[in-house]
Amino acid sequence: MADRAVVVGLGRSGMGAARLLHSQGLPVSVIERGVGPALEKQAEPLRQRGIEVVLGLPLLPESFQRWRGALQMVVISPGIAWDHPTLGALRHEGIQVLGEMAIAWRALNHIPWIGITGTNGKTTVTHLLSHVLQSAGLSTPMGGNMGISAAELALQLRQPNAITPDWLVMELSSYQIEAATEIGPRVGLWTTLTPDHLERHGTVDNYRAIKRGLLERSEQAIFNADDPDLRRHRHSWDRGIWVSADGPDPDGCPADLWIDAEGRVCEPEGPLFPAESLAMPGTHNRQNLLMVTAAARTIGLSGDQIASGLTSFPGVPHRLERIASRNGCSMFNDSKATNYDAAEVGLKAMAAPVVVLAGGQTKRGDARGWLKQLHDKACSVVLFGSGADELHGLISSSGYSGSLHRCPDLIQAVTLALKEADRLKAVSLLLSPACASFDQYKDFEARGDHFRTLIQHAI
Repeated sequence: MADRAVVVGLGRSGMGAARLLHSQGLPVSVIERGVGPALEKQAEPLRQRGIEVVLGLPLLPESFQRWRGALQMVVISPGIAWDHPTLGALRHEGIQVLGEMAIAWRALNHIPWIGITGTNGKTTVTHLLSHVLQSAGLSTPMGGNMGISAAELALQLRQPNAITPDWLVMELSSYQIEAATEIGPRVGLWTTLTPDHLERHGTVDNYRAIKRGLLERSEQAIFNADDPDLRRHRHSWDRGIWVSADGPDPDGCPADLWIDAEGRVCEPEGPLFPAESLAMPGTHNRQNLLMVTAAARTIGLSGDQIASGLTSFPGVPHRLERIASRNGCSMFNDSKATNYDAAEVGLKAMAAPVVVLAGGQTKRGDARGWLKQLHDKACSVVLFGSGADELHGLISSSGYSGSLHRCPDLIQAVTLALKEADRLKAVSLLLSPACASFDQYKDFEARGDHFRTLIQHAI
């Protein structure tokens, strides 16, 4: 029996990895713990390609018994914990365990990568950088942790008529990085670091070390000097480009790219263009602008080229996405805000008073900054989903004096939030959940799409 790869899971990354490995001539099997008609339908296209799919097989050592002696590698999706006991048992047997992103890197590392990571901001930076580079005439597809999976992108670029891109702009989560430690981007960007995914990584130190590894393997590293955690560890880096929206000398440490008192993006040689070239609101988006500018300058774009790209940027779906307006109230979809820190950043960017919709599957983290923004800006908070009761207790105990409600789902929450916006004459209505989406949606995109549809139907 020939060497074989087993891919775990029939999700987007698992299907992409299976198809990519199969296209490279490797015998591939896919195992999936679930069963049912929907999964049978999902498996059919793979089976038609000659890829074996076995449903009803959980991630246990005995599930791999049928391929013993031929099993070369096991490929996992980001949703599977890297320290899962079964993966440890496989490694002990000498079987290679990889993430889907590692498979993609092996297929795509002849093209220079821009790897973007961070707790918050990475999706916006990925979209914005890809747009700026493409507007300057470069071919720069994006993917990874959002949009198209890296394996799917590799498959597309293996097609006979595919044109090799100039750069790949890849968003990389901590889950993906820890399972693909061979990735070494030409340019690496680190946007922010706040406690997140601690239920998976255990400690902030573990979480930080995973992201740090990506930047250490990057030929050119770019950092957000305004992030407190990154700035606190700046002394441990002997190289890198540091950017700051707070001027040329944030906290006594010189920046390599900054926004001056006149609102101009500057480098040591002089001003480049006005920061208002990017219309998106919030200080965090000025930091995102600087990260993008630093990467674009590294690649060789002029200030005028970058400014032109920033000016034409349409925004990012699900990240402070303005979707409608009614009776003087602007409505924003910030479904990408899946933790307290991201929700705090979104709320900071809003004009007050704000009606906030929050809820979903709660996560560990420090809620103090988010609660302060609720006190300062929110006239009403409408909670929904499985975490509504927990969030209600958290907000109530903080002494919040605005209107506070609970709803079972987003449908009822939107109806109530619109009434609250009219009653309280709010100028902003913001879906910024501060929670994961998995209690009621497959991902944050599905949650944001549902919110957009509900708002558009209601107005």
